[in-house]
Amino acid sequence: VDCSGERTGEEVGPGMIEAVTAMLGLVLLYCFLLGAATGLRSMSGPALVCWGVHLGWLTVAGSPLAFLANPVVLGVFSLMAAGELVADKLPKIPNRIDIGPLLARIVLGGMCGWVLAWSGHVPVMAGIVCAVAGAVAGAFSGFHLRRTITGRGVKGWPVALFEDVIAVGGGLLLISRHLS
Repeated sequence: VDCSGERTGEEVGPGMIEAVTAMLGLVLLYCFLLGAATGLRSMSGPALVCWGVHLGWLTVAGSPLAFLANPVVLGVFSLMAAGELVADKLPKIPNRIDIGPLLARIVLGGMCGWVLAWSGHVPVMAGIVCAVAGAVAGAFSGFHLRRTITGRGVKGWPVALFEDVIAVGGGLLLISRHLS
């Protein structure tokens, strides 16, 4: 049986069901983890998703997010991500768990989950929910971990740079390994 419910002539056995279930779980885990990266750095997830689409690792063809394939959108999100990496080190930046920055992380994380779910052929709403949960978890855990570490005398710069590596490096690893 294919996605439309039509018989394909292949027998669906327990091994196939287990493989499909494992793939579903893996894609949803990727959605959560990319959401967590977006919770750390709000623009990293969208920029990485655009790069994944640009490089052919992800697909948005036929989805409402097809605009992410536009090179101009890739450039805008890339510039915004680079700007955020710099701006995050400035003292006047609001906390990521303040309502405005947190809502941005939720929306952008959900968008990233949508793309991964669409590209991985799993229910889009499940991908969005997992990514939103990851964005909230990433924002709060990153905030409290950074506060705890800097409260113990470690300067903010090294901690912020470590967060950059986790968000960008981890997100790139997820995007490049996404199973579409």
